[in-house]
Amino acid sequence: MPKHVLMSDYEIITDGGRRRRWPAAEKLRIVEETLEDGASISVVARRNGVAPNLLCRWRRLMLDGGAVAVSEDDDVTSNRAVRQMEDRIRELERQLGRKTLEVEILKEALDKTRFKKTDVACAVAAEGRFPVKVVAETLGVSRSNLHARMTGSAKPRRRYHKAQDAAILPLITALVAARPTYGYRRITALLNRQLRAEGAAPINHKRVYRIMQTQNLLLARKYTERPDLTHEGKVVTMRSNIRWCSDGFEFTCWNGEIIRGAFIIDAHDREIISWRAVVNAGISGSDIRDIMLEAVERRFGTYRAPHPVEMLSDNGSPYIARETRIFAHQLGLKPCFTPVKSPQSNGISEAFVKTLKRDYVHVTPLPDAATVLGLIAGWFEDYNDNHPHSGLKMRSPREFISAQTATA
Repeated sequence: MPKHVLMSDYEIITDGGRRRRWPAAEKLRIVEETLEDGASISVVARRNGVAPNLLCRWRRLMLDGGAVAVSEDDDVTSNRAVRQMEDRIRELERQLGRKTLEVEILKEALDKTRFKKTDVACAVAAEGRFPVKVVAETLGVSRSNLHARMTGSAKPRRRYHKAQDAAILPLITALVAARPTYGYRRITALLNRQLRAEGAAPINHKRVYRIMQTQNLLLARKYTERPDLTHEGKVVTMRSNIRWCSDGFEFTCWNGEIIRGAFIIDAHDREIISWRAVVNAGISGSDIRDIMLEAVERRFGTYRAPHPVEMLSDNGSPYIARETRIFAHQLGLKPCFTPVKSPQSNGISEAFVKTLKRDYVHVTPLPDAATVLGLIAGWFEDYNDNHPHSGLKMRSPREFISAQTATA
């Protein structure tokens, strides 16, 4: 064994193993030793009984803090002060969230009271404790109306009346009588179409609404809840002849005969391109293939589409038949099918079936199948020529197509 063995100094801690606390002055003195020329952090740490990594951390914090202070021309903020400010901010955020929740509860309770919000706001603002603008914004009322009611300058609201409405009322009455299922927006579209044809200026849909409301010509509101049907994606396309949709319809005549039919509608311009109807029978695959060929010939003037056109339909047997799918590919169509039990995926076709029954079937006498078959062609033509569509900016499908052709 050698006589002299070099051993590093060590320290015995007898305080139960608790974490040592270093005063700020002592930390500063030890870090300053590492800043001397030729000083080693490990040697200084061993000499002062500090872990080298801890001393390195003290040194880095002091140098970084000094650099920040010099660049910002400000005092160095300790980590303790930062933590205290962060705790204070979190507490303020919790209080703000609690107050926001209380305000929402008060607003909800105010909406359910039997008093009008404007009366409550006027009573609160009249006390003078709060600014009128803050009261109006908090309670969600108009500041100008609140100020007018407080100063007594508010004028009593009178029943709507306009002298020029006498000339418009007969036109609206005639349109409502001809199309009893149309609401005020579609009546407005038809009325403005008629006024433009006569060289007169169009009128606003709000004015039509007020006239129809005064004369009790508005449609009754439906308060049925809509089913919770989720639909992700878009069926509408950006151009015509990109996607066609197809579906069937069915209704019963007064003598018990059943009319069944199918149609093809464009997903962009909403025009009914082709259709078929049969009596007391089902739509077959042959009928679907016939309307496919007719749609291609009407849109492209040939027996094959110049580019692939999606053919969206449900999973009915006439559509998924092998012969139908092969024939669709021969015509340049690409068959697409909606998921099972997902009618909303073919919403354009479903919406047209609803329109067909509401605006034509339910308001037309249906004595027998022979009479109805003579009317269906006129229904589809009237829809294409005259039916205002909300998705087409209240224009009919053929008006929309003409406008596209004119701007192309």
